[in-house]
Amino acid sequence: MGTANKSSNATRKARIEEMRRAEQARERRNRILTIAASVVVVAGLVAGGVVLVRSQSDDDSSTAADSKNTGRFVTGKDGVKTWSTKLSQTHVTKTVKYPVEPPVGGDHDKVWMNCNGDVYTKAINNMNAVHSLEHGAVWVTYTSKASKADVAALAEKVKKTPYTLMSPDDKQADPIMLTAWGNQRTVTGADDPNVDKFFEKFVQGEQTPEPGAACTGGLSQ
Repeated sequence: MGTANKSSNATRKARIEEMRRAEQARERRNRILTIAASVVVVAGLVAGGVVLVRSQSDDDSSTAADSKNTGRFVTGKDGVKTWSTKLSQTHVTKTVKYPVEPPVGGDHDKVWMNCNGDVYTKAINNMNAVHSLEHGAVWVTYTSKASKADVAALAEKVKKTPYTLMSPDDKQADPIMLTAWGNQRTVTGADDPNVDKFFEKFVQGEQTPEPGAACTGGLSQ
């Protein structure tokens, strides 16, 4: 009887030891799998971070936008200055430094300034205004040297003309300037016949990169 009990206890201990070894083996496998999964997750996060940084760099690159627009103005017989190279049209968030003031095109903000005959009494963001030009708007700008009578008369014209906008810009060279995508000219006043000519040619004109795009639903002051 004693021998039988000893044999039974030995068998039970052997079975317990075997189960313990099996459990330890499972724990080792689980640790290995956990470590491997963590490595994969970390690698994925790192790769995703690199892609995100590259994406943000692409979206926010203003220096790239500047370098694309390395052309110059060519003045036609009608006095209209036309940009000599194709202007970039990328939507960016970082501030773009345009080569001319007011800008005639290039990379810009994803939101446009409302340009359905909108008259702004304060300076507007160039990046939003350039988006309006992309939609085919004519942008009337003036400095403090422009007469109040001319400013008032031009404002009335703009208010009656869809796909136009107007705002002050004391950084520009001349008192009154008209701008469309890739085109610009100076006028002497509201009664200058070149005002009507510019409007007729460039409001939703052939230069428009996105004809028919909205001039409402954007930003307003």
